[in-house]
Amino acid sequence: MGRKGHSITLSISDRDKTNLEAIALELGMMWGDRPNISKLVEAIASKQIQISKNNDWSSDRIEALAQTFRLLVDYGELEKAQVMANLLLERSELNSPLRRSIEQFLDKPPEIWRHTIDRYIKQHQPFRLRYLDAAESPHEFAIYYAKVTPHDKRIYLDCWCIDIAKSDTVTALQHNRCFRLDRIPPEAAITPIQGKWRSQLDQILVTFNLSGNLAFAYQPRDEDINHTWLETSPPVRQITRTISSTFWFYREIMPYAEDCEIIAPDDVRAKFQEKVRSLYLRVYQEIIDPLIRI
Repeated sequence: MGRKGHSITLSISDRDKTNLEAIALELGMMWGDRPNISKLVEAIASKQIQISKNNDWSSDRIEALAQTFRLLVDYGELEKAQVMANLLLERSELNSPLRRSIEQFLDKPPEIWRHTIDRYIKQHQPFRLRYLDAAESPHEFAIYYAKVTPHDKRIYLDCWCIDIAKSDTVTALQHNRCFRLDRIPPEAAITPIQGKWRSQLDQILVTFNLSGNLAFAYQPRDEDINHTWLETSPPVRQITRTISSTFWFYREIMPYAEDCEIIAPDDVRAKFQEKVRSLYLRVYQEIIDPLIRI
């Protein structure tokens, strides 16, 4: 004689019912060819299925996983990125912008354009690229050299373009551009163009001095051509380095501006002085102006 069961009534919305049926279907809890919510509830009650919180992950964990997801996308590991994306979407802790960007990735994975760029780089084939700037305005660039490069925990496409940059870079580097891979739209039109592939980005030599503890703590980089100790008191370390972007160079040394002096070339030195002066004036206004009004 079979065990007599007890019936219960669930008062749920159609959406919740659909979600429960989807879970039952995923776990193989069926009545004939239809998902069975009763079997799902019974399995939960008998602890055959473990129920855990979906909102107890720290923001640091979410950010670490989101960073991993972005790096997988940037490096072209799209299958692994999709696994990470689905894992993140299961969590209720995701903020709206992150959830939206992940959903957009899953809707239109950048597989086609990423593979196309990698192929053109390998073949030394110049190409035209469509790109969205920070304001999401579209631009097109004719690219005659490109390489995928890590900068500041992200992956970028460093390029030599026929189009001259309108940024505040020095004249010798105006053809060099740096594109964030996540700003290349999924439907990006990447087409081959005529021309000769360049051997590298434009480059210049910069010389700068390091003083104080920074001089002793400095770790030489692959781009360094020479580093020597000057016969001064206190000791000063002089570095000569090849750079292809003043943006990333300034970003690196700005936190150490008080212990770092650019010696050459003059235009790189002058533009860095402008940045330091602008920062000083902004801080001065924030501190002094309220005191004056008092």
